[in-house]
Amino acid sequence: MSIFIVTGTDTDIGKTVFAAGLAGALGAHYWKPVQAGVDPEGDKERVAALSGLPASHILPEAYRLTTPASPHLAARIDGVEIDLGRLALPPVDGPLVVEGAGGLMVPVSESLLMIDLFAHWGEAVILCARTGLGTINHSLLSIEALRARNIPIAGMVFIGEPHQENERIIPLLGKVRCLGRLPKLDPLDAQTLRTAFAAAIALP
Repeated sequence: MSIFIVTGTDTDIGKTVFAAGLAGALGAHYWKPVQAGVDPEGDKERVAALSGLPASHILPEAYRLTTPASPHLAARIDGVEIDLGRLALPPVDGPLVVEGAGGLMVPVSESLLMIDLFAHWGEAVILCARTGLGTINHSLLSIEALRARNIPIAGMVFIGEPHQENERIIPLLGKVRCLGRLPKLDPLDAQTLRTAFAAAIALP
């Protein structure tokens, strides 16, 4: 079973759109273990709309929290205690795309960071990064943090308007494979995402 963990250098990078495109291209199952914030919808619903996958391939979250905040805080507000035992990777037939919450150092609980969960799973990560100002620092710090925990990096993907130098220097200095750049799409729907993904992104 091929498993890819999709994470970002920050929140609001566009990793849910990328995860939807990747899951659709692979015909994979999609899983968001912890969803924090469901108004008007969660990432699971967005991926269902954008990926073209059958409903059976969109797996329910282990935790679905109402507050749009760091998972540890959303869980506290909701009166929920997040248990690592419920965050085991689900067995599926075929590829699995797993989307993290926020960036690598986001706390899942009082004692567990998102990156710790990735290290526990031991599966390959795809790092999503902005193309614009600040992305060099955020990206290289994220790559260094992943390597410090021996987490394999399947590649990185840029999301946004083209920026030739950032797209060149980060993979070079970080010594990671660049899978391509996914542009911002308007309109964004299953068809435009599928077309853009096929044209711009190399599958890991």
